[in-house]
Amino acid sequence: MNTYTVINPATEEAIREVELADEPTTDRAIVAAHEAFQRWRHTAPGERARLLRAFADSVENHIDELADLEVANAGHTISNARWEAGNVRDVLEYFAGMPERLCGKQIPVEGGIDITFHEPLGVVGVIVPWNFPMPIAAWGFAPALAAGNTVVLKPAEVTPLTAMRLGELALEAGIPEGVLTIVPGKGSVVGGRFVTHPLVRKVVFTGSTEVGKRIMAGCASQVKNVTLELGGKNANIVFSDADVVAAAKAAPGGVFDNAGQDCCSRSRLLVHSDIYDDFMAALQESVSAFTCMNPLDEAADMGPLVTAAHRDSVAQYVNESDVAFSGSCPSGPGFWFPPTVIEVNDLKARHFNEEIFGPVLSVTRFTEEREAIEIVNNTDYGLSGSIWTSNLDRALRVSRAVDAGNLSVNSHSSVRYWTPFGGFKQSGLGRELGPDAVQAFTEEKNVFIAFEDN
Repeated sequence: MNTYTVINPATEEAIREVELADEPTTDRAIVAAHEAFQRWRHTAPGERARLLRAFADSVENHIDELADLEVANAGHTISNARWEAGNVRDVLEYFAGMPERLCGKQIPVEGGIDITFHEPLGVVGVIVPWNFPMPIAAWGFAPALAAGNTVVLKPAEVTPLTAMRLGELALEAGIPEGVLTIVPGKGSVVGGRFVTHPLVRKVVFTGSTEVGKRIMAGCASQVKNVTLELGGKNANIVFSDADVVAAAKAAPGGVFDNAGQDCCSRSRLLVHSDIYDDFMAALQESVSAFTCMNPLDEAADMGPLVTAAHRDSVAQYVNESDVAFSGSCPSGPGFWFPPTVIEVNDLKARHFNEEIFGPVLSVTRFTEEREAIEIVNNTDYGLSGSIWTSNLDRALRVSRAVDAGNLSVNSHSSVRYWTPFGGFKQSGLGRELGPDAVQAFTEEKNVFIAFEDN
């Protein structure tokens, strides 16, 4: 069996050797999950809810351990990693309330009674990216388990450790064996088998649009259900009536959080011409104050990039651009890259149109509301974004006009586990989280019962 050496991106030191599953190993996990599904689907809703809450309690008892593991494996700041572990707990608690609330309907008909049921799909394959290994794993497995499915989960090859630990905590909490199985491995092997294996009835994938298209095409041959959360090139629009100080202070966090390795990163900044100079001066101060440092330091705003190869990819975009200003980052070991701001001279420039997935912010100016909307929508993506204005009419008008699935006004908050999350256009298909997420892991069955004639 092949192995992968997990590297700490802040120190470049080896952490652990992880065995990578081959195709036979993946098949055995899928078959075991299918067998477990025959029992789990018939587990009483209240018991499924109890076990999910026990799982949430187990995560709560290991918050610090999980956070430390994520800092070492993914380079996240310690404060972010604690939030991410807490998000896993919260997502489990939220969806633990769903098994007893997954109700069908009674539909008025003639000659009998008509009722609907939400039946679980079966085995769900969840493919998790490297940028947020813990929360995105939970967004996939928690609603799936609540609906009565079993899950085989493939973490990203470079960041498998927290997912593997969550699998152990699930067993310790009483989740039956085979209900949630973690299978580290290459996407082409484990993820590929999710697509082709007939016992996997749904694939949940978070990652690049290019890979998402291949997964969707592969699943089509079996008419297999998919949820895809893909790329983004999100905009942050600052109108002339916005609070310039607040918008400039918030902007770095909207793009440099997690070192820009976030599909919701507001990496395109549009500023109204009337306030452009004042805003850029305030932004430079905010970027200078944004601390890139040892992610274990409580004062860190940003850690390293995940791998050397990814750092080189980000650098290529910056090297072909004119940098307006940048922040600082450590020297020496680690995959560091400073928070960087580029002023846009050409709206067709690569850095303004392609998802860099790093701490790079491209800034341009606009004069009319319509112009801003046209610039924002001129992309294949449509995941997230922000609008800064003090005018409620404009906030609503622009929110309706922008082609994106998740928008924030005077904020950069994109994700809440109790609200739906997903993208327009090539940013994805389907919605995760929120009150309807469980239904995405079911098929609706309709049953008509005829009345006997008296």
